[in-house]
Formats: sequence, structure tokens, C-alpha cells
Amino acid sequence: MSVTPPPGWYRDPSAPHLERWWDGTAWTEHRRAPEAPAAPTPPAYGSQPTVPLTPGRPSDGGASGKGPKVVALIAAGAVLLTAIVTGVIVLGEDDGGGQVETAPTLATSQPVDRDPAPESPSPSESASEPPADGPAVVTDQLNGITLPLLDGWVRPRNVTEADILMTTDGTYDCPADFGFCRHGKVTSRTATADDGSSPEAIAKADIGEAADAAYDRDLIGRRPFGGIESHKVMGSGPVSVAGRAGWFVRWRVTTAEGPGGYVQSLAFPSGVGTGSPVVVRYVFDAGDDGPPLADMDRLTKGIRSAAD
Repeated sequence: MSVTPPPGWYRDPSAPHLERWWDGTAWTEHRRAPEAPAAPTPPAYGSQPTVPLTPGRPSDGGASGKGPKVVALIAAGAVLLTAIVTGVIVLGEDDGGGQVETAPTLATSQPVDRDPAPESPSPSESASEPPADGPAVVTDQLNGITLPLLDGWVRPRNVTEADILMTTDGTYDCPADFGFCRHGKVTSRTATADDGSSPEAIAKADIGEAADAAYDRDLIGRRPFGGIESHKVMGSGPVSVAGRAGWFVRWRVTTAEGPGGYVQSLAFPSGVGTGSPVVVRYVFDAGDDGPPLADMDRLTKGIRSAAD
């Protein structure tokens, strides 16, 4: 009684010059060139498998190995092995008239090629996906910190200002003067001795300069928002930044043109080198087009030492 053969490489019934992988239940699409020694070859349709026989070494009786009795035994053995060993591919006609491949049968413990089953391609190999653009952080190598790159924010491109770490994606026409503005920017710099001796003093001294640079005049003297008309302190106090004690000051700025915005100065000791204080500035346009104000807190909480 025949049984389904175990997985292995067999001669491909549709391409006899190749071998095809049988997974134990069905043919797969994996093929290969025959290797030595050749894999078991399922016989062609309508034929019986032939099994090469190697006669045993004659006994010490000499000529008795060539006698009629030996020939008879060989013939009987061939018939017996032919009845035991089968690897038949049966090609029948289905109801629609097409050919159907049925499983090979094997009624023997004959060894089968046990090469590992061919691996299916992984999704990354079969699909052409763009490579990841690195981790979702921005690194300030000079000050030894990283900031998370939140949704809607991008690394700086086509930016002439110094110390820019990230901006919101895209630009718009500045509301008052010629030029292009961005709804959000984040910059960083190393504080100097003139800025103050503590994070609190540094942040309080920096906020006015940060607001002027963002909403009063740009580097070449233009007034993209028509200048600052007033400001209001929205918050000020201690904050932990990457495990170190820092200080922040946040202003709401009203401008002559446009919705104005929010400016925050954040000062804290660096975790590298001499531990010089770092100043991170946030500039967010107000109104529906500006980034969520909560992003300021999310960015602050996400600051890490580049050495971590």
C-alpha cells in the first residue's frame, strides 16, 4: 500500500531536467538543478519505476554466483523491489479536461533527499520598501543631546539660520514682509558665561532675545510679522531635562501681523564634556496652523544625552 512520501527534492514532472521540492503534501514552486547524487526520480506517466540493482559479491563457491539460481534470485529481487519502491507522478484528466498533478506515492523506507526546505522570501525581500530614515531623533553633537523627531517635524533643509535642529514641514508666505516663514522651529546653542551662572538666570535672560529673533526682526532686518506688540508670560519654573535640573520660561507673543506665537527658552546642564549649560529655544506659531503647544513639553521630556 503506497503512502505520501516525506518532503524532499524529486525530479520535476513538468521539467525533467530540474528537481522540484515536494513539501510532504503538495509540490512547491521551488526548483533547482540536479545535484550529485541525484534525487529520487518519479517515473514518467504510465511507466513503472526502475530500480538499479547491484548484484551481491559471489560467494566463496566461485562459479555458483553465475548459475541459473543466482539469475533467478536477481530476477525475483527485481520484481520484489519494483513492487515495493514506487515514486509515481500520476497525471489524470479532471472534469474540465485539464491535467491535474497528483502526489507521488512511496511505499518504502528508501532514503529521500533531506536537503533543507527552501525558505520563502521574507516581506522585506519580496517587497520594495524604502529604507528607514534612521531613528526618529535629531542629534545635537556639539552639546551631546538628542531630541525626538515628532510627527509634523522634519530635519532642517533649505534653512539659512544657524543652530536649527528641526522645523515644521513646509513653509508659507510671511504675513507682513517678503519671505518665507515656518510654523515651528527648534534651535539649540551652548550658553556662555555672559548668559548667567544658573539655568534659571540663563533662561530668563534668553527669552527676550529668542522672542525678538523669532517674531520681531530677522537676521537681515526684515519684519516678517510686522514686529512684536506685546508679550505675556505663560509659564516659568524648574524642569527636569534628561535627569538634570533645568529651567524654562514661556511667552505668548502678539505681533502686528499674523496670529503671533509662543516662544520658550529652556536651559539645563549638558551631560558631556565640562557640562556647559545648553539653551534650547522653541518657536511655535499660534493659531490653527501652528504645531500643538503640547509638543513643547513632549520635546522637553524626550531630550536625552547622546551618550545614553
